[in-house]
Amino acid sequence: MGMNPNQRSLQDEWMDDPDLDPALHAAALRGLRRINRWTGSARPIAGEITRLAKTCDAASLSVLDVGCGGGDVVTGLGLRVYPVPVRFAGCDRSRFAVHTANGHAASVGVPVRFFEHDVLAGPIPGTYDIVMCSLFLHHFERPEAVCLVGHMRAAARHLVLIDDLCRTRRGYRLAWIGCRLLSRSPVVHVDGPRSVEAAWTPVEARAIGEEAGLESIRIRRHWPERFTLTARCG
Repeated sequence: MGMNPNQRSLQDEWMDDPDLDPALHAAALRGLRRINRWTGSARPIAGEITRLAKTCDAASLSVLDVGCGGGDVVTGLGLRVYPVPVRFAGCDRSRFAVHTANGHAASVGVPVRFFEHDVLAGPIPGTYDIVMCSLFLHHFERPEAVCLVGHMRAAARHLVLIDDLCRTRRGYRLAWIGCRLLSRSPVVHVDGPRSVEAAWTPVEARAIGEEAGLESIRIRRHWPERFTLTARCG
């Protein structure tokens, strides 16, 4: 069990297969939901939303989660309390993921609007105060990652927010062990460690953001071997 943190390795992830068996897909989304809950994935993002709510002169805020998957992160954000009302939305190119996300949000009583959209195929429809993505940037080669961040920037009125994995040996070990402890999904067991091998370092992520036109970039590392990149817009 090991990896070379100095060399990024982007491999096909099982979850990205459009022909993935629905039962396997559903089990993988459930596994990721459990992992995100145990690792507190929504916590640093909620903190950034709260900071913006306290500093900008707005009666309410809108947030879009790009590449939302099963919708558990943005739904978890919707369960929190903020200084101003916040409206949440999520998009994903997978119809199955959007369907799953709608069902999950309804089951916990959080009004999140989910819709299908391939963010690499064209601009994000509409604008939002905050455009975010969680565990999504590492899925792409650099030109695609720059395109993704550029589309996020164009749709964000105040803040672009990216939360993702750090490419470290410790992160790889945590992913390998954690995915097996928290999920029985073979998809999660394969994709979790591969995601760490494909992850960008914070320095690389900053360079991608700058190439996409982001300014005033700030990066904070947090447990478990992740980072949050924020950039003010407007």
